Amino acid sequence: MKLSMKALLGSAALVLMATTASAQTSACLITKTDTNPFFVKMKEGAEAKAAELGVTLKSYAGRIDGDHESQVAAVEACVADGAKGILIAASDTKAIVDSVKAARDAGVLVIALDTPLDPIDAADATFATDNFQAGLLIGQWANATLGAEAANAKIALLDLAISQPSVDVMRDQGFLQGMGIDLADPNKWGDETDPRIVGNEVTAGNEEGGLKAMEALLAKDPDINVVYTINEPSAAGAFEALKAAGKEGVLIVSVDGGCPGVKDVKEGVIGATSQQYPLQMAALGVEAIAQFAADGTKPAPTEGKAFFDTGVALITDNPVDGVDSIDTTKGMELCWG
Repeated sequence: MKLSMKALLGSAALVLMATTASAQTSACLITKTDTNPFFVKMKEGAEAKAAELGVTLKSYAGRIDGDHESQVAAVEACVADGAKGILIAASDTKAIVDSVKAARDAGVLVIALDTPLDPIDAADATFATDNFQAGLLIGQWANATLGAEAANAKIALLDLAISQPSVDVMRDQGFLQGMGIDLADPNKWGDETDPRIVGNEVTAGNEEGGLKAMEALLAKDPDINVVYTINEPSAAGAFEALKAAGKEGVLIVSVDGGCPGVKDVKEGVIGATSQQYPLQMAALGVEAIAQFAADGTKPAPTEGKAFFDTGVALITDNPVDGVDSIDTTKGMELCWG
């Protein structure tokens, strides 16, 4: 398969690193960025497992979270290079489907990491956190922490992207359900009518985006007292905006469980976060590609789910009854980044 001109041009925007091992099996890892600690750790896990198994690994990343075009170019490059398998954390879970189909039609095993494609069966398999459960845990914790005041909450929702990738939707909707808010269409965010919701803004999953999104929502309602964030970098930005506005005691919850995020929980910047395990996702993905190359076997999902669940744990130093959690000491032992 020849690279298109679009792919050749897009390749210049990719961050590429190759780990040379055996030429018998080659694999690609495509992440959203190479700066988010989550994806840095994912790359480390993939590289370590590839070296152990003798798999040649090439790693690609978009310039920013949401850089769909670079991911399309990366998929095309991997197919052209003869990769046996592709591991991808998709920025746009709907738009990437055609590229993934072309790769699978060419005989390449495609595994989604962290972010299920839409539809989920567009990939051969998915290794991911149960992102709805991750959101549900922080929602339940926030609801229990507020107690009777949960009925009077003013909630800011700091999401990821306008394209609403599946991970973005599931975390948002899980949080709202945990807060006891009725969902409208559970396959998208932003259509709920509960008066406690001040609004949704997107962050691109980074600190600057979190700061700007929080500023926009504070302009809409300065009395916000609960903030859901798609990840911990955006939570850090939200905290800075709140601090600059003189807002103290606002409850911030998030998802990721990276070491900086766990530290923010310990220091009271974030009230609670749901920890996920990117190193395990990537290592399992490389193992699956090696197995597929050896005998054509494709990985199976966790029983009762449409994906392989790599686990999630709520981290907080202020536990509540009825919501399982671990403290920041344990969280630091398990964190990444």
